[in-house]
Amino acid sequence: LDQWTLELRSVDLQSAGNNKGHHTQEMGVEQLILRRGQLFSLQLSFNRPCQPHSDHITFVAETGPEPSELLGTRAKFLLTQAGLGDIWKVSDFTVDSTFLQVSLFTPASAVIGHYTLKLEIAQSQGRSVTYPLGTFTLLFNPWSTEDDVYLPSEALLQEYVMRDYGFVYKGHEGFITSWPWNYGQFEKDILDICFEILNKSLYFLRNPAKDCSQRNDVVYVCRVVSAMINSNDDSGVLQGNWGEDYSRGISPLQWNGSVAILRQWSAQGGQPVKYGQCWVFASVMCTVMRCLGVPTRVVSNFHSAHNTDGNLTIDTYYDRNAEMLPTQKRDKVWNFHVWNECWMIRKDLPPGYNGWQVLDPTPQQTSSGLFCCGPASVKAIREGDVHLAYDTPFVFAEVNADEVIWLSEDGEAREILAHNTRSIGKEISTKMVGSDQRQDITRSYKYPEGSPEERSVFMKASRKMLGQERASSFLLDLLGSAAFKAQPAQLQLYLARAPVWGQDLLLTLHVRRVRDSAHPWGTIRLEVRFCAQALLHRGSTREPLWKQAVHLDLDFGKEIHWPLLLPYTNYRNKLTDEKLIRVSGIAKVEETGWSMLVLKDLSLEPPYLSIEVSKRAEVGKALKVHIALTNTLAVALSTCTMVLEGSGLINGQITEDLGTLKSGDTLQIQLDLYPSKAGPRQLQVLISSNEVKEIKGYRDIFVAAAAAP
Repeated sequence: LDQWTLELRSVDLQSAGNNKGHHTQEMGVEQLILRRGQLFSLQLSFNRPCQPHSDHITFVAETGPEPSELLGTRAKFLLTQAGLGDIWKVSDFTVDSTFLQVSLFTPASAVIGHYTLKLEIAQSQGRSVTYPLGTFTLLFNPWSTEDDVYLPSEALLQEYVMRDYGFVYKGHEGFITSWPWNYGQFEKDILDICFEILNKSLYFLRNPAKDCSQRNDVVYVCRVVSAMINSNDDSGVLQGNWGEDYSRGISPLQWNGSVAILRQWSAQGGQPVKYGQCWVFASVMCTVMRCLGVPTRVVSNFHSAHNTDGNLTIDTYYDRNAEMLPTQKRDKVWNFHVWNECWMIRKDLPPGYNGWQVLDPTPQQTSSGLFCCGPASVKAIREGDVHLAYDTPFVFAEVNADEVIWLSEDGEAREILAHNTRSIGKEISTKMVGSDQRQDITRSYKYPEGSPEERSVFMKASRKMLGQERASSFLLDLLGSAAFKAQPAQLQLYLARAPVWGQDLLLTLHVRRVRDSAHPWGTIRLEVRFCAQALLHRGSTREPLWKQAVHLDLDFGKEIHWPLLLPYTNYRNKLTDEKLIRVSGIAKVEETGWSMLVLKDLSLEPPYLSIEVSKRAEVGKALKVHIALTNTLAVALSTCTMVLEGSGLINGQITEDLGTLKSGDTLQIQLDLYPSKAGPRQLQVLISSNEVKEIKGYRDIFVAAAAAP
């Protein structure tokens, strides 16, 4: 009898072929890594030819700590039971001697995660024998029309799921800088770390079985990830630090990519990595979501409102000396803020809000009790539908709030210097598909500034956020201050030459006398007081580093160009790592006592880093890299270190101490890399010193597959 009992002898999960068909071969071919809603095949070998209709063969797939069919974390399906619809099933099989080739289908609504696959063979007297077939990982599938993350464009899929490097846009709306970033979502062990992140979340710790059962829902998963990238509530990946003391960790400016951060977090058993700021949080979240199969991009919003009280206005205060004053209010205008967009269908919202959704892992305020933000539909933000989940009012304010600038005396606001309805939410940027260029996506967040649609959307959102009465009085304030007074002069600050760190800064004040109701024709006398302060990333400033006052007599129709010099010695040790300076001027009209404000933000340029590589790059062959840096500053750069990174080019990082680089000297570095993966790659180089924290450069490299022997 025994010789007729069907027994499993071996199994081939056909990982290489399956992974290629499921667009996961970049993660390797040793493990079976699948995307849901798609067929995969395996080959089983038995002790005798299988009789499909008399041998009762059942497959069992399980995930999570307490697999259950009710919760969707366990599936049981017969070899011969061809089911219809979006269910676990055997789609096809063929018997060839003692081999059984099987094609299995996972539903597009399946829970993502690590699965075990087993085979049950029924025997006589109702007994059965169970054989383990192996394990596989199941991910979201943006290639499947049935998946909630379906993205119908191969070019977009290559960019937003498959590309493992990109750019983060930083700086200031007037001078946007692009920072290369190594996402590295296909690096060894990153996939396991992504599931480790899910398993350390408070939701999992409270109820593991329920949490796993909700991992079929992309809205749920991305909310969990958004909370887990910061460590404000949980053992999340990164600890934020917006001070300037990074001695207990690594400055947010000194990361090149996500891989080192995720590996350090995992190696420390879930201790938060020090330190992150918004672009680090968003870039790490991009790595995790792309790894899990959700199309994701990193988005920068310049002049971004941080409006915690939901009143859609941010107040800023200056004193008579043009010094921007510190405020106890949490409401601020950040120079820039970085978040993510993930692509998905929103079945939890009315029709029309599918597509890109904002997710923001930077800890700013709580949402349902945890520090997370989103998903908020970009379409809902554009239309002012701030009642729709999740956290849409907060994101709406980030791109639409108004900025009111006050003149303050003796701790009290005396006079409105400006009411800017168009200054918040500028140059909203992301990397262009298939290119290193920046793409401006402001129009997807709001109608053109000043257009009838934009104002009507603003009022619609105001009514929902402030209530009918407060919204109406807000509009009257707005109208009152929009034409709040006709000024007798126009003031502008210009740069006389490019601002380079280590050199004196030259500016020009341009003043033009124009007609106004109080003094239509006569001469006016202006007292202009200037102040320069280091500008911090989150919108506040340090104490003044330079002050100056000028007196100007201005005849009607006349213009004055007044030079201003801000010496290097004034700002040398006063700037933050971002190297931003705000120059502000307040002009008092002696005849009326009214004041006018003029502002100019400066971003100081670091030295240029040059990276050259040999003509052809091939897997396994030496690739010559030549890096050069000339110190164009007036001072030496001390304690220089270099970090190189690039998925598929370097395993982990290469770090080198370079010592001191004197003023005017050039540093030359030559080294060989041995690429391990074919296709488009990016080499990221960071040189940092005590004087300038981040001199960054990158080089795109196309690596050819290894030549056939």
